[in-house]
Amino acid sequence: MLLALAPAARTASEESAPEREAVVRKIEFDVSKLDAEGLRGPPGGKVAVDYEFAIPDTDECKARVKAADPSVRFMPGARGRVGARPGQCLCVGSTHQPNFRPILEALAALPCVERIIECHWE
Repeated sequence: MLLALAPAARTASEESAPEREAVVRKIEFDVSKLDAEGLRGPPGGKVAVDYEFAIPDTDECKARVKAADPSVRFMPGARGRVGARPGQCLCVGSTHQPNFRPILEALAALPCVERIIECHWE
């Protein structure tokens, strides 16, 4: 009997510089403007940044996204600014959570995530 084993997840220190750069490039908003709590703006007026991305509308992709970011909300049928196509599911998350930077990087590292953009709720 053969067992198929998934490759073990690599830590950030095990990623090569080009791999890490490719992951970070998928995050298309300025994370450097966020404080440790995932907020940006002036003192007394800080706000969280909501972000969105599209994934294939499959249980497997949704499970991978939820494992990376349990706060993500799925919005099947919505296009969002990212332009989710038929067969895709719009996903929305927020930076206002502990460890938002590693969470964003984990999402961007998923093969099913092409890009992550800021959600403007227009």
